[in-house]
Amino acid sequence: MEAIENAPVFILCGGMGTRLKEETEFRPKPMVPVGSHPMLWHIMRSYRKFGFRRFVLCLGFKSEVIKEYFLNYSALNSDFTVNLAANGVTVHSVDHDLDWEVTLAYTGETAMTGARVARAAAKYLGDAAQFAVTYGDGLTDADLAEEYRFHLSHGKIGTVLGVNPPSRFGRIVLREDAVVRFEEKPDFGGEWINGGYFFFGRKFLDYLSTDDGCVLEREPLVRLARDGQLHIFRHRGFWECMDTQREREHLEALWKGGKAPWAV
Repeated sequence: MEAIENAPVFILCGGMGTRLKEETEFRPKPMVPVGSHPMLWHIMRSYRKFGFRRFVLCLGFKSEVIKEYFLNYSALNSDFTVNLAANGVTVHSVDHDLDWEVTLAYTGETAMTGARVARAAAKYLGDAAQFAVTYGDGLTDADLAEEYRFHLSHGKIGTVLGVNPPSRFGRIVLREDAVVRFEEKPDFGGEWINGGYFFFGRKFLDYLSTDDGCVLEREPLVRLARDGQLHIFRHRGFWECMDTQREREHLEALWKGGKAPWAV
């Protein structure tokens, strides 16, 4: 079994985040803060909790913002001295607990999700037999190590985290014209949606294309499912994506209130 620490995590960070325009006009969506840290930091901390430490960030829109964040991470979180004459910087101590290996891979301004993964994996997958893929806007308390073990156990190419979140709207249950009951934000019952935390064997690269228009969720995953090579890891716990300002404010409130289920 390939060790967790050897499996790289590809995070999609290149989209424009148009549905959260008030936050993404000047920064990519994964850099929108939740508390005092960007969404991307929270996602990466979640993976590290379960043993993953290699990350490949698939950059596009405003890639320089993410590059500057990681280039300056130690300086921003530590004491340092600047020698102006020598144009040098000495970091006196690394005042954080992160041991991540982060590769920042520019994958184009207009590339779709599948193309970004294909381009980054072609350069940075290395000899890894398995890899993870996720988006830069979703948080969960799912046990990602357990999902990874499940992925390896069934022997298929891919695994997707299936989630069962509550509806955003209340549901009225009727008997003819009479209201039987009103359910405030019920869950989807037996319905499962894509939670965006994937694991793949390297054979999945055969399903991808580096063409700009390759959308991960369309032909690659549809074809993988049709070939009987995609399994679901069901998770009924916390999961939420940050598509709107309202969702960002909800995540912010959870974090600041000390009630964030994903917190490490």
